[in-house]
Amino acid sequence: MRRIFIVLIIMAFLIIGCYTNNRGENSMHEYKLNENSMLYWLGHASFKIKTQDKTIYIDPFEIEDVETADIVLVTHSHYDHCSINDLKKIVGDGTVILAPGDCTSKFAGKVGGKLVLVSPGDKKTIEGIEIETVPSYNVNKQFHPQQNAWVGYIVDASGTRVYHAGDTDVIPEMSNFNVDVALLPVGGTYTMDAAEAAKACDAINPKVVIPMHYNKIVGNLESADEFKKLAKCNVEII
Repeated sequence: MRRIFIVLIIMAFLIIGCYTNNRGENSMHEYKLNENSMLYWLGHASFKIKTQDKTIYIDPFEIEDVETADIVLVTHSHYDHCSINDLKKIVGDGTVILAPGDCTSKFAGKVGGKLVLVSPGDKKTIEGIEIETVPSYNVNKQFHPQQNAWVGYIVDASGTRVYHAGDTDVIPEMSNFNVDVALLPVGGTYTMDAAEAAKACDAINPKVVIPMHYNKIVGNLESADEFKKLAKCNVEII
């Protein structure tokens, strides 16, 4: 009887493992951008990009992967994207923070580093890293109005152009983006859902898309699965 019980447990683990592999989920939550750069998903809309000599965080929120950042990119002022507690974990005296203007009041006297204000359409070279800001807004909901001038980012990581969409719907500007890797929200409610994100893939036409903004606050694991099923582009769930 005990032997049968042990066999059943082993079979259960094998089934769970097969399900994870079928989903394509990367248990390390990492993706190799090129020989010199790695991308790490830290949950929700939070990412870290590591080049040979620079560490870049995007929208850190409830992160456990902590090291001093060279650059931090904040897409907008909502608490799950502009988290002061998380910024304190990674911002040092030499850290450069890029953020829209309405984040200024949240930073005042609470976070060190150097704050650089951005708006859509900016192009900057920070610590040798080329960074562009692009529009990020809702078209059929009111959570992220276009007039707020919130942003997504395109980061050149050792020659690989990585697009972090921020909290956005499918917008006309996407057809003009020249990117290799797109990080797209799929959780719905406040952003695109899986079906809408699949349409964004068609507009952007990147080499790889990595879903984000799910399984915390909004969306669930199935949101990423649904997106991968609907998208015509190459999807990596990390």
